[in-house]
Formats: sequence, structure tokens, C-alpha cells
Amino acid sequence: MAEQLRKFIRGLLSPIEYTLVRVMKALGLGPNFVTVLGLIFVLIAAGFIAIGHLTIGGLIFFVGCLFDMVDGSLARMSNKVTRAGSLLDSVFDRLGEGVLFIGLAIYGSSVNADSRNMTVYFILLLVALISSQGVSYVRAKAESLNVNATGGFMTRPERVITLALGLVFGGSTLLLALGFVAFFSTWTMFTRFLHVYNELKSD
Repeated sequence: MAEQLRKFIRGLLSPIEYTLVRVMKALGLGPNFVTVLGLIFVLIAAGFIAIGHLTIGGLIFFVGCLFDMVDGSLARMSNKVTRAGSLLDSVFDRLGEGVLFIGLAIYGSSVNADSRNMTVYFILLLVALISSQGVSYVRAKAESLNVNATGGFMTRPERVITLALGLVFGGSTLLLALGFVAFFSTWTMFTRFLHVYNELKSD
């Protein structure tokens, strides 16, 4: 069920990704430039989120992540795949997510702080952050050990869509989105870990 939902989401994003890549290639934009541009958008989004403008922040965050998600496809289409570009992409992905959660933390502690359960908010925020980073780390470590670990439901595109929707609608929807990301990222991280561990044990 989770894998089917993931494929459905990817199917929705594929036409958008393809169109963006074609436009960027036509404009002569390089993949590294697009990677940097994506992080700049996420930084701006985090600033808006921190001061309580969730809807604007959510929309800018989604645009920034779209740039970030197409840089690899652009590199392949433009025959500009490099190890340096791959490193830049991976590092900026992690930085972007970290900055977003900093913006959410500032928002949670300073904007209408009395209107929400702070303990629940920050537990979900931290679990979502740690597990999201864990999903990416398990995949990276698995690839260094020559094991495929791309499965699971809550990967980066799903996290982006969920958090962007939570930000756009705000209020209890944001809390629900954080809980959704926290739960399914944790589930994805552990299922990936068990898959890799069992593959390595069988060597």
C-alpha cells in the first residue's frame, strides 16, 4: 500500500519535473547553479516561517525543493554528471532540511506559543528531523557498502509535499504533517536499516 502511494506521488511529480528540467536546460542553467538556487529558496522560506508567514513560507519551500529535486535529472540530461556536483547536492539537501526545521523551531517557540502544546510540537519536530536525516543516511551508507536501500514510503519528495501542505494550511494541519513525517520517516529508516542489515548478514 505504501509503495503504491509512493508511486502515485512520483507519478504526479514526474510531469512537473520533466517540464522544469526541459525549461532549465533551454535556459542554459547548470545543475550546480540550480542546486544553489534551491537552497537559497529554502533559506528564504525558513525566514518567512520563522516570523509566522507559514503559507508564503510553505509555497517558497516547495518551489525551492522542486529546484533541488530536478538538479540530478538536469545533470543527466545535460551530460554534466560529476562527483563534485553529487556531493554539493547531498550536502545542500541536508542543509536545506536543517534550516527548514530551524525556522519551524523559531516559529514554534515565538509565534503564538501559548496556542499549542509545546511539548508535543517539539517532540514531533525533533523526531521528524532526526528520522528524516536517518532515512538519507541509511541510504548513503548502504550505497557505500554496495547495497540498494531506496525503498520505503517517506523519502524526500514525500517529506517535501507533506511539510509544504502542512505549512500552507497551518494550524493543526502543520502539527499533523509533522506527526506524519515523524512516524513514516522513522518507519522508513528502520525498514531500510533492517533490509541493509539482513543483506550484509547474508554475505
